[in-house]
Amino acid sequence: MLSIEGTIINKRGRIEIDEATGLITKVGEVTGSADVVLKDEIIFPGFIDLHVHAREDVSHSQDYKEDFITVGEAGINGGVVAIADMPNNKIAPIDDASYEAKLELTKKSPITIVLYGGIGPKTSPLNKKVPYKAFMGPSIGDLFFTSNEELEKVIANYKGENISFHCEDPKILEESKGAVTHEDKRPASAETSAIDFALTLIEKYKLTAKICHASTIEGIKKITEAKKRGLNVTIEVTPHHLYFDETMIVSGDMARVKFQVNPPIRQTKENRMALIEMLRSGDIDYLATDHAPHSVEEKEKGISGLTHLDTYGNIVSWLIKEHNFTREQVVKVCAENPAKFVNNFLPEKYGKIEQGYVGSLTVLDLEKQEKVTSEKLKTKCKWSPFLGTTFPGSVAMTIIKGQIKKDTR
Repeated sequence: MLSIEGTIINKRGRIEIDEATGLITKVGEVTGSADVVLKDEIIFPGFIDLHVHAREDVSHSQDYKEDFITVGEAGINGGVVAIADMPNNKIAPIDDASYEAKLELTKKSPITIVLYGGIGPKTSPLNKKVPYKAFMGPSIGDLFFTSNEELEKVIANYKGENISFHCEDPKILEESKGAVTHEDKRPASAETSAIDFALTLIEKYKLTAKICHASTIEGIKKITEAKKRGLNVTIEVTPHHLYFDETMIVSGDMARVKFQVNPPIRQTKENRMALIEMLRSGDIDYLATDHAPHSVEEKEKGISGLTHLDTYGNIVSWLIKEHNFTREQVVKVCAENPAKFVNNFLPEKYGKIEQGYVGSLTVLDLEKQEKVTSEKLKTKCKWSPFLGTTFPGSVAMTIIKGQIKKDTR
């Protein structure tokens, strides 16, 4: 039995976790001694990242970038206790056999992993309940559509399923491919147009849906209006769209080529601040990283994707200390809301510090600054867009099912 005494979100208390089952057995007042006694650190329900590219599949062709062991270690480093892994692999999980083969690989990870099934031009639903991912236009990998008509023909077979959409209109991307910069090749209109069509599909086929890495205020407003109409749709936002804007990535160490990502960092400072406010207010449901590791050499050649798992807790501290997020708001977008998603596909319950829930916890030290260096990173690529950045807080401890996996106190 692991017993922990400390500030549980806002109130001093004691948590007991059965190390055999990994479940919380008791939460109550401080009584007697505990195995771990925290001072000023804050205990949160374990953070969950719903958008990760762990890279590994049965081909193992991308293992040099990341694998299920290193993605778990990076998650633990950043205070993340569970992730949902995207399907755009060399051998994508698009049917029962390929899904189960990839799922078997996840068992070696030190954290819980939920897998998305891939939706492509010739796929159909699996026989088990899983979340799905649809790339509406070309991104990294071959699992995408080249027209809305092609997409709808396939989505019609997934009526009532849980689908996350990467929203970029393939027609607008094709029309813009001759532009000089990556940002202009993937304009904001591609995202907002695709969101319009995704919302049409969500309503028509009664989908439970999520819009991935939303970056445009216009698009998010469309989604929030759809929510009011009763559509079952939620929204992600990434750390890079919250932290960076177009004025910050034009030269030197922040050259555009290293910060290339889909959708691009093309927003103004005003747009960026509006995204932060929408996350705080609850219009945006999840802080999800889109962790997408590539080698430094690949980044320098202009491949899209940024890494974030190692710095998830740092970004949360930044939201609290510099943007006045309450601890309760952090719990919503980093734990409770993501848990509502993953709990549909797991035999156990995440997202709360209550009896019967998984004893996976994130402990932040909001007074201990941390500078991001490559030596501190656990991701295999050893690169982060935050290299050299000093954050106002850090991850003091990560507990996975009653086991202390990180402790920097």
